[in-house]
Amino acid sequence: MDIKEIKKNAKERMKDFCILCPECNGRWCAGKVPGMGGAGNGGSFNRTYEKLKEVKVAMRTLHNVSDPKLSCSIFGEELSFPAMIAPITGTKFNMGGYVNDIEYSDDVVLGALDAGTIAMIGDTGDPNCFAAGIEAIKKGNGKGIAIIKPRENSEIIKRIKIAEAAGAVAVGVDVDGAGLVTMKLFNQPVGPKSLNDLKEIISSTNLPFIVKGILTVDEAKLCVAAGAAALVVSNHGGRCLNETFAPAEVLKDIADAVGDEIIVLADGGVREGVDILKYLALGAKAVLIGRPIIWGSIGGRQEGVKVVLDTFKSQLYQSMILTGAEDVKNYKNFSCILYTK
Repeated sequence: MDIKEIKKNAKERMKDFCILCPECNGRWCAGKVPGMGGAGNGGSFNRTYEKLKEVKVAMRTLHNVSDPKLSCSIFGEELSFPAMIAPITGTKFNMGGYVNDIEYSDDVVLGALDAGTIAMIGDTGDPNCFAAGIEAIKKGNGKGIAIIKPRENSEIIKRIKIAEAAGAVAVGVDVDGAGLVTMKLFNQPVGPKSLNDLKEIISSTNLPFIVKGILTVDEAKLCVAAGAAALVVSNHGGRCLNETFAPAEVLKDIADAVGDEIIVLADGGVREGVDILKYLALGAKAVLIGRPIIWGSIGGRQEGVKVVLDTFKSQLYQSMILTGAEDVKNYKNFSCILYTK
């Protein structure tokens, strides 16, 4: 099975939910939430894609980097390359239902392990989705991360305890889901979190805690103050609020502001290996991959997920050779290869 076969299968099976456009830029699927698109006219989704495209890398071939090092450690887990699977749920109302949430969760958690990395499982208004992700983490001997919607604190903590019992590597909250349409459809209240809210949630667990959905320096500093282990620079794939900044626009300022006080991850618009290199050069320690993983699961199930991840890994390896980037652990030295408009 190769990436072309996977995409062909996914296009046939996803029908009107995703037509696997030559450029996955959010234009065709604009407003399809639930679905695969972005909120409103799809502006945030499109900007996320376009601003990352505007970041260019300088080809450098007069050097001695012939076998770049891709492995890294996140939360004590050794990853074969600096990428993890983003938390995504709701196969029926977001992806068309070719696979159900149990099948999808198994595909991403176990497919990630096959590729030498780990997956995040998500949460949504349907409680069966989170339960499916937790069961997948158990099947993977705890090698997974549970990301929970910004519910009432007591509800978040309840789910954290479930993730702990499953042996999860880490837990977190995608605070950018505070106004998500799909939660309203299921009458599941979500909302913003204060610094005290975050402190209460984080103090409830000994697992590394991730705050996903940060786009400003001041909120990145609040994550540090709350005691989070990591933050994800993300606009939720452009699915919550139209006209937001793109992660690529704000990542460098955030990474520079928080330094080594917290692990900085980036999410949004990753469509090939060179995109990972760009985000590393802008200051992220690793990235999250979203929509292409959906294609992997629907187009090729667990094997398809592995093929998608292996393809990204191979592309990143080539990109590092052709830019002289020797080791992903030295990501802070990668900024010299970037050019932005």
